[in-house]
Amino acid sequence: MTKFRPCIDLHDGKVKQIVGATLTDNQDTIKENFVSDKSPAHFANLYRQQNLTGGHIIQLGQTPNNKQAALSALAAWPGGMQIGGGINLENAAEWLTAGASHIIVTSYLFAPDGSFLPERLTKLATEIGKENLVIDLSCRRTTQGWTVAMNRWQTLTNLHITTENLDHIANHCDELLIHAADVEGLCNGIDQQLVKMLGQWKKIPITYAGGAATIADIHLTHQHSQGNVDITVGSALDIFGGSGMTLTELTKWNNQ
Repeated sequence: MTKFRPCIDLHDGKVKQIVGATLTDNQDTIKENFVSDKSPAHFANLYRQQNLTGGHIIQLGQTPNNKQAALSALAAWPGGMQIGGGINLENAAEWLTAGASHIIVTSYLFAPDGSFLPERLTKLATEIGKENLVIDLSCRRTTQGWTVAMNRWQTLTNLHITTENLDHIANHCDELLIHAADVEGLCNGIDQQLVKMLGQWKKIPITYAGGAATIADIHLTHQHSQGNVDITVGSALDIFGGSGMTLTELTKWNNQ
């Protein structure tokens, strides 16, 4: 069954919801849907109280403020959430020690030009254990179908979302996290075709993110993935200033 997975997105040390396609080095172009006056630890505690497991903390940009914010959230719920953003072989163990259930990796697996480096995936899985590793294959629509994007979803790689590539990567990790970057933060509905494709694959757990606007999108994710893909909700959620869904109804969905 499709489950709701919680998230904490960090930007400059604050919990925010940002339109994914606007996330660049130019601060003036970033479109923020929501900026919280509450701490990251507040949200981690909230999820802990509701026993909402398998969620993730994403550091959008590598700043000291983000790192401290992420550490505070992990300390609020040791072993309760995954951590992503700037993770590599050198710092992965540090984040696990800090309380992350898994580390989430994207850009480290690619060269600066976007070329996939499979040897890094193998080494990372060997060093920290595949059971502790989530691979983020967040993507954009291209002529190839869906293409993985790195560097805050601004750089397209040479890795496409195909069953063959998913099969290879699944041999080295515990889960996949896939944001549909083109619809992320827009609250205009999920990418139903992507969800259906991922649901048909169903080799390891997958969390989808992007575009969820109302509880109907949770039902659609369950329907199109045959219950094989979980979903996270950001800008539409009441705790992030949204009006499309409440944390209470999503918790109820998980518990049904």
